[in-house]
Amino acid sequence: MRLSRDDPGLPLYHNENNRNQTLRRIRTRARFWFAQRSTGVKIGLLFLVGFLLFGLVKICSRAITKEDHQMAVPIQNQEPIIINEQIIGGKPEKPKEDDEQVNDDMAIEMDNRQSDAENHPAHKAAHRATGKSVKFNGPDNERQKAVVKAFQHAWLGYKKYAWGHDTLKPVSKSYSDWFDTGLTIVDGLDTALIMGLEEEAAEATEWIQNKLTFEKDRMVNFFECTIRVLGGMMSAFYLTGNEMFLEKSVDLGDRLLSAFKSPSPIPFSDVNLLKRTGTNPQWGSDSSLSEVTTVQLEYRALSRASGNSTYEDLSFNVSQHIHKIGCDHEGLCGMFINANTGTFKKGATITFGARSDSYYEYLFKQWIQTGKTIDWLKEDYGKAMAAMEKYLYRNSEPNKMFFIGELLSGETYSPKMDHLVCFIAGTLSQGSQNGFPRKHMDMAEKIGETCHNMYDNPTGLGPEIAHFNMIPGKEDLYVKPLDAHCLLRPEAIEGWFYLYRFTGDKKYQEWGWAAFQAIEKFARISTGGYSSISNVKKINVQYRDSMESFLLGETFKYLYLLLGDDQTVLPLDKWVFTTEGHPLPIYDN
Repeated sequence: MRLSRDDPGLPLYHNENNRNQTLRRIRTRARFWFAQRSTGVKIGLLFLVGFLLFGLVKICSRAITKEDHQMAVPIQNQEPIIINEQIIGGKPEKPKEDDEQVNDDMAIEMDNRQSDAENHPAHKAAHRATGKSVKFNGPDNERQKAVVKAFQHAWLGYKKYAWGHDTLKPVSKSYSDWFDTGLTIVDGLDTALIMGLEEEAAEATEWIQNKLTFEKDRMVNFFECTIRVLGGMMSAFYLTGNEMFLEKSVDLGDRLLSAFKSPSPIPFSDVNLLKRTGTNPQWGSDSSLSEVTTVQLEYRALSRASGNSTYEDLSFNVSQHIHKIGCDHEGLCGMFINANTGTFKKGATITFGARSDSYYEYLFKQWIQTGKTIDWLKEDYGKAMAAMEKYLYRNSEPNKMFFIGELLSGETYSPKMDHLVCFIAGTLSQGSQNGFPRKHMDMAEKIGETCHNMYDNPTGLGPEIAHFNMIPGKEDLYVKPLDAHCLLRPEAIEGWFYLYRFTGDKKYQEWGWAAFQAIEKFARISTGGYSSISNVKKINVQYRDSMESFLLGETFKYLYLLLGDDQTVLPLDKWVFTTEGHPLPIYDN
């Protein structure tokens, strides 16, 4: 129903006084007065009005420039702000005279603490990183050399057609940008270092130092930017000792902290790097569980290296919050959590695949990274693994392939497993070496074998998702057409790497080598780079024209480490690998 101009529901137009007539009379008199002035006076008046408008614009622009300048100031030099009861930035307050005696009494204690800190393993780790680099000897057998050549082939294609952009489109010899932060360079740098590729590492270092900037009016995913860019630079810092990587990491870390300006301890999913603002995803206010709980290793490393505890405090507060509110199903959590309320979405799917996977990984790895000193991390991880075995761990028919399914809407069992789930083979096997039951290794070996079975198809490449049959009379495993694409993901190879480290069983090397040969045969683009493919079940492959940064950051790295004769490189009691495959040091607390 439309309202008429005289409708009393529109008070703007329904007015019983003579205000309109008065305004009309004033405008008429003003026009008459202006018309009576001489040409010179008119020009002078117009000039005066223009001058006043110009001055107003200048004042406004200076205010905006000042605000932008303040945004670019390092966080420790800004005025203090409070995010989730955590004071961020700001210079230390000058001690009051009344506090001088207290400070004197504390001096000896602070000196002792400083001495303890200098001798602390975490401080030594950072000192070692800034003092000298970790030495890598390069490939020690023909298979490793083949993986190094593959990395170089990928790097060459990226350098020719996509240098400085996020990812290579190898078929069209072009590029794509997601964050506009040179993802492939930053994600792949530590792999080049580990492989002993000095030229490629130098090229990456030079670009990061001279070209990489975060002064961009661009929204980025908080989680992905953290694990790929921040994680890659922090790993490079600890492997080389180059302070430039730490400085860049601090700059990025300060910007990404905007994600924590949410109403709850749960961070926003997206951040504007230039404006330093955070927001929910476009599709709603729910964040993925894995995204908010898989930044803690990276931010802890940044805090320990920079001396600023803010990064560790805010990110770890997310883990503490989830520990406090707890998860349904005896430690298994739904895949969505609301950044506004800090509560889980009711009826969400429970899975170890996309949107949940690395939450469980980082429960364990945070416990390892902090020297096994935070008991509740260990307890929450152990509880989750027990619940996983109870609710999700099943076997197919007729050949008993063990897999981890899902609970749709938190209730209905689905015998579906993402390729992403293969990471758990590595986590379970590492847990079995750190006080968890022997059956965790048994489960890891069975899941690792199922992940190998997923590669049993015409191309020898792993599909994105597999479904399992639990009724006798059909095949154990099948792949639906929409799930048959392959992004050259690392998770299966990652699991086999850990299993080989802990068992010494060479079948894991053979499985990795077979997967590598399949990549070479079906995904290699002759002009440079490798491409994801559309269907692993078709030998006449269709290319998706995309080379993900994690191919260099993880897949080739885990292949190289798995196939090496020397399995003492990056020992797992000294280093912890992030969910993006970037090694960071283990601390004592």
